[in-house]
Amino acid sequence: MSNGVASHDGKSKGAGAAHADESLQVISESGEVTDAGFVVRVPVRWSDMDVFAHINHARMVTLLEEARIPWLFYDERPTVGLRNGCVVADLHVKYQGQIRHDEGPIVVTMFVQRIRAVDFTVGYEVRPRGGDPAAKPAVVASTQLVAFDIDSQRLRRLTDAEKDYLRLFLRTDAS
Repeated sequence: MSNGVASHDGKSKGAGAAHADESLQVISESGEVTDAGFVVRVPVRWSDMDVFAHINHARMVTLLEEARIPWLFYDERPTVGLRNGCVVADLHVKYQGQIRHDEGPIVVTMFVQRIRAVDFTVGYEVRPRGGDPAAKPAVVASTQLVAFDIDSQRLRRLTDAEKDYLRLFLRTDAS
């Protein structure tokens, strides 16, 4: 049974299968797994810019949402069921630096900060294109996502497969 994570050669790897010297695994054309989490490059549109050529606050939240799609909602992911019911319960965005429109596509690193029975918290680090992955991110954010059953209009428990996949990205160093 595959957990949806693929190596450079496209073959599935189990949790913990990456070697210490292999810090980057290609997961799909839309993202990659690194030691820091799942990394995607999100295009910045002209309409994402404010009058000062920075990415607008509300648009940053939308870009974070777009970054989650290939990580959590693609068909081959164990978390694909969340596509049918997942709601945002809490959101925090902290700006630590500027990201200008011409520095896109932005590089978004996502990881899991906490997993509970019905929800999990995603952490984000956003850097401009070409930014040093070890450098302080320009934006840090978190989103608490809750599994939700649309038909019953009730919370639902995360499945074991969903939790196992999310644990692959659990980081305890993030606040």
